[in-house]
Amino acid sequence: QLIHLGEAAGVQDAVKERLMRAYFTESADVSDTATLVRLGVEAGLVADDVQAALADARYADEVRADESDAAAIGISGVPFFVIDRTYGVSGAQSPDTLLGVLQKAWAETHPLTMVSAGPDGDVCGPDGCAV
Repeated sequence: QLIHLGEAAGVQDAVKERLMRAYFTESADVSDTATLVRLGVEAGLVADDVQAALADARYADEVRADESDAAAIGISGVPFFVIDRTYGVSGAQSPDTLLGVLQKAWAETHPLTMVSAGPDGDVCGPDGCAV
């Protein structure tokens, strides 16, 4: 829910990063409300807003929808990367593996369009380019 509050406040990336660092490197109890308030404030949220959002479960429906989406595409653990809702990469992978998937997805959605040469074989000439 804290990540959804961060999205509404325009600091979602900072909230995600702070939660991940707290959990994975600091062994913080991210199920504890006081801890979540502290982390939210450190990421740029207002303490009263965090407390209120958690107390009234303001983003619970969004979290359930995220869980349903994850289950529908087969995510059962973390880390899991979804690229263009077409490729799924499960587990910790090398940077080269992730880069390869990103490049493949980009190439499929942004195919290279070759510009044909002009009558003299040149694509660009003194009068401009034959685009």
